[in-house]
Amino acid sequence: MRIGVLTGGGDCPGLNAVIRAIIRKGEAIHGHALVGYRYGWKGVIEGNSTELTIANSRGLLHRGGTMLGTSRMSPAMFEDGAQQVQRTMTADNVDALIAIGGEGTLSGAAAMSAAGINIVGVPKTIDNDISATDVTFGFHTAVQIATDAIDRLHTTAESHDRVMVVEVMGRHAGWLAAYSGIAGGADVILVPERPFDIEKVCDQIKRRHSRGVKFSIIVVAEGSTPVEGTMKKIEYEVDDYGHQRLGGIGYQVAREIETRTHFETRETSLGHVLRGGTPTAFDRVLATRFGIAAVDAVHNKEYGTMVAIHGTRVETVSLHDATNELKTVDEELMDVAAVFFG
Repeated sequence: MRIGVLTGGGDCPGLNAVIRAIIRKGEAIHGHALVGYRYGWKGVIEGNSTELTIANSRGLLHRGGTMLGTSRMSPAMFEDGAQQVQRTMTADNVDALIAIGGEGTLSGAAAMSAAGINIVGVPKTIDNDISATDVTFGFHTAVQIATDAIDRLHTTAESHDRVMVVEVMGRHAGWLAAYSGIAGGADVILVPERPFDIEKVCDQIKRRHSRGVKFSIIVVAEGSTPVEGTMKKIEYEVDDYGHQRLGGIGYQVAREIETRTHFETRETSLGHVLRGGTPTAFDRVLATRFGIAAVDAVHNKEYGTMVAIHGTRVETVSLHDATNELKTVDEELMDVAAVFFG
């Protein structure tokens, strides 16, 4: 069997570990041939491929990014997307695909599966917003990077009696902000799931100052929005794929806090730093387990599925169920964080 592999969407720590595991189990154990498509679904549609072997994939485990490159293109954007994918697979003698990606990539995979393409998905996102899996690889690495940054900002905030606003990624779900905020001891956490009132945020900071604590840490997810009428909303540009180019809410929140409280306030946006670099040990192991489970699923012809972890067990779930809705931060986690606010 010849199996195609692609990585789509934003890069993420652990992608290379998945690719490595797919190749190692696919070639050495199952005896399959592996083909890598460059730049995600774009490579599949354009027929841009490369052979993947154990020999040319050594040294990948600890490397960030993806050796195959990535893009946000999806075959679902084209009326004949499924036909284009099938033509490429036929030309390359590829029997099935393994698509590694987040919401957009896996939604495209679900659409291709519905059109009859043999496909298995692997969930990837630092936002941790894919349903049907407890966690995705890359998330814990991003949390650790954000927590390290918050720890460092604590010292300068305390030294200068400043309010520090830290913007992290999180388009529709605030898992990264919530986890790093709790781990980093943030005094306020703002997430997309809960529109915020900037006056209440300022009141919490003022209460800290009234008790003699002259610094505060605010963590805000990039997709957070204010309650209607409480402050001006940002008008975001839209990219070629219809996604808003988020970023800037941290700066706006910092400016509003300083204007309303007269406390010196600074903003730091961690941005793409959260997606780069070497994965943690946890994410290396999870990515490896996902890669092995994905190639096993293809070998067993369990098409139309996505690998997922439930508790400590890696299983396969329906691609449709996995992409039907986003997994957002639950109220219980935010209640835990709120205990330490103010």
